[in-house]
Amino acid sequence: MVDLTNLTFGYNRKKLIFQDLTLSLKSGTIYGLLGKNGAGKSSLLRLMGGLLYPLAGQVNVVGFEPRKRQPAFLQELYFIPEEIYLPAVTLQTYIDTMGPFYPKFSESQFRRYLTDFDVPQDQKLTAMSYGQKKKVIISFGLATNTRLLIMDEPTNGLDIPSKGQFRKIVATAVDSDRLMLISTHQVRDLDNLIDAVIILDESEILLNHSLADIADRLLFDTVSVLAGTSGVLYAEPSLRGQAVVMENPTQEDSKVDLERLFNTVVSNRERIKTLFY
Repeated sequence: MVDLTNLTFGYNRKKLIFQDLTLSLKSGTIYGLLGKNGAGKSSLLRLMGGLLYPLAGQVNVVGFEPRKRQPAFLQELYFIPEEIYLPAVTLQTYIDTMGPFYPKFSESQFRRYLTDFDVPQDQKLTAMSYGQKKKVIISFGLATNTRLLIMDEPTNGLDIPSKGQFRKIVATAVDSDRLMLISTHQVRDLDNLIDAVIILDESEILLNHSLADIADRLLFDTVSVLAGTSGVLYAEPSLRGQAVVMENPTQEDSKVDLERLFNTVVSNRERIKTLFY
């Protein structure tokens, strides 16, 4: 579905963001893309969307070279940026104008998502609050039914109940021929939603694995005393002692904590590579 091979990119050749980066993503999956500020997450998303061009290497997205921006490619991609803009039109005008660009767009699906998000449908888009506008864009993107849906910080501006609704709605919209890629700093917003995690740090993909695979290789636990506990990769204080991430040679069951996972990966780069590759 998405294949980046030996990708090199920078806004100038003297300061590269990516060099020989390779990444493969498969359909039927909701990915979470995590990384520090300045790690290159937004640049990576824009390279997939054809909004930026690689200096070297190959980018293949749903069978197309994104930089060519062919109509058939654009029909299979919807990109929700962090900063959004909506015109001063009614919802119906927006549907009539934007819907035809996406052959699989469903107006009934779009309106159902808006109802689930509790978004008013009888006012101009510019009269809505920022959070409501964000829900409109998310709902429209899901209703396009494109094979690739990219979301950059989609939960920014959403209140706590809306974030829960976001997870429910997105989970119902995935199918075997669709890939969703969500980039966020709000890792808790991806709990119980994503199938796989990509961790980008210092312009390098440190991890690209399913949550099931991660849970097989890492154990997320709480211990009362850290001393004497073997295989600990990361620890932080908690109300019950130390919240830890440990190597998991016996494949004990535990729930992946995305925040602890991120901190573990970026602080144990070489050991993580050994465990997962």
